[in-house]
Amino acid sequence: MVAILEHMSALADPTRCRMLLLLEQQELTVSELCSVLQMPQSSVSRHLKTLADDGWVASRRDGTSRFYSMPLDDLDSGASRLWPLIREQVATTAAAGHDERRLGSVVARRRAKSQEFFATAAGGWDRLRSGLFGDSFYLWAVLGLIDPALVVGDLGCGTGQLSETVAPHVTRVIAVDSSNDMLEAARARLAEQPNVDVRQGELEAMPIEDGELDAAMMSLVLHYSPDPARALTEVARVLRPGGRLLIVDMLPHDREEYQQQMGHVWLGFSDKQISRYASGAGFGDVRIRALPVDPDARGPALFAAVATRAD
Repeated sequence: MVAILEHMSALADPTRCRMLLLLEQQELTVSELCSVLQMPQSSVSRHLKTLADDGWVASRRDGTSRFYSMPLDDLDSGASRLWPLIREQVATTAAAGHDERRLGSVVARRRAKSQEFFATAAGGWDRLRSGLFGDSFYLWAVLGLIDPALVVGDLGCGTGQLSETVAPHVTRVIAVDSSNDMLEAARARLAEQPNVDVRQGELEAMPIEDGELDAAMMSLVLHYSPDPARALTEVARVLRPGGRLLIVDMLPHDREEYQQQMGHVWLGFSDKQISRYASGAGFGDVRIRALPVDPDARGPALFAAVATRAD
């Protein structure tokens, strides 16, 4: 009981409890918390400091932004016993309900930033991406997946370059993207590939049946997702037990202009972040490695992560 009592002071304020309810679900910046809680920055920052000093909140830097979250796995025993009791009371309040709706708007704004970029970039996307990362990085990533019996998902397929590469070697490819412009380019590119099924949908709610895929590929797409943890949970749903997931994306970098020019939501991912997202979504045997660097590429270094959906 003493360990629990030590944490009660930090949670005596209802606003701090509402804040933790949000940060348990989603990493948020101070400005995003201000928007959800409808409070000034000075108040939000003061509450965050109180929570951080008591171990309820952790933070990480992403470019010039700092994201805050609730480190559930790192809470001490007293906090771990106290929080479920507090959550049960706070989650049913009217204020928490309004917070939840405003949180949805904050995540939607993250997605809109990427969609604005894709609406104008589809025509030159292959050239733009090749200029940043080279035109053969994806070949290194897919070598371990090729199997003629596979049904493969190309999730966030863009203009269909990866689907075009994989389709001749597998039974079927289901290519999914949220951008109409990207899908139009993909359909034109894949017109001669009868085993590719092109569908429109968000990463966080894909038009794919439970367990429909044997393997899933996410090539340079996770950094556009407003909620990577939710996206990987959705990938786990559409994969059969034992199915494999391949993620190719950027290692952490400081090129903040990508967020302005290309609609990136995240400035790359560390091994620890990817492992946490994958494990939380129900994947095991997570393996991550840096990919060889194309000497002509101007973009950040890339990694490939492979994980298996638990049975």
